[in-house]
Amino acid sequence: MASRFKHLFNKYPFISNSVIYGSLYMTAECSQQIVTKKFLTQPPENLDGGALVRYGIMGTCLYSPMLYTWYKWLDGTFPGTTKRIIIKKLFLDQFLMTPQLLVVFYTGMALMERAEDPLAELKEKFVPTFARSCLFWLPAQTINFYCIPPHLRIVYIGTCSLIWANILCWVKRQNNIPNDASEQH
Repeated sequence: MASRFKHLFNKYPFISNSVIYGSLYMTAECSQQIVTKKFLTQPPENLDGGALVRYGIMGTCLYSPMLYTWYKWLDGTFPGTTKRIIIKKLFLDQFLMTPQLLVVFYTGMALMERAEDPLAELKEKFVPTFARSCLFWLPAQTINFYCIPPHLRIVYIGTCSLIWANILCWVKRQNNIPNDASEQH
């Protein structure tokens, strides 16, 4: 079974990574909905299938292609695992790519939700989400760039993203997030 997955990843890395990444995003939203709708709501509510589809689209069709292309470029431009290379990759990933991903997330979800103002949630939640992102992704990416082979990077990132997407799902459900990251203790 493991050799079959390895074969699929080697032969179809883009498609394999996209399917897994999208599935992980849907799983994160599903886990959030189960907790909030089944355990924290009385009476329990049904799961929101539309939200699951939106997270699936976000993970499979938007994030995965962006990340696949990004990491291919990043690894090709900065090969190796020296401390200097890893610091460059961390800096570029966190401060160049992450803001783009957050813009795509908040505006993409708002457009799929047919929000009246597709930028409203982005304006409200970008800074606090980015601050949380730094706390989560800088250590995760250090492991990624130092230990994970390039052909497994998207799967590793997908696994970390399962955790991160749970955080995003939670933040997305919150109202009135403080704009000042220092208010988040």
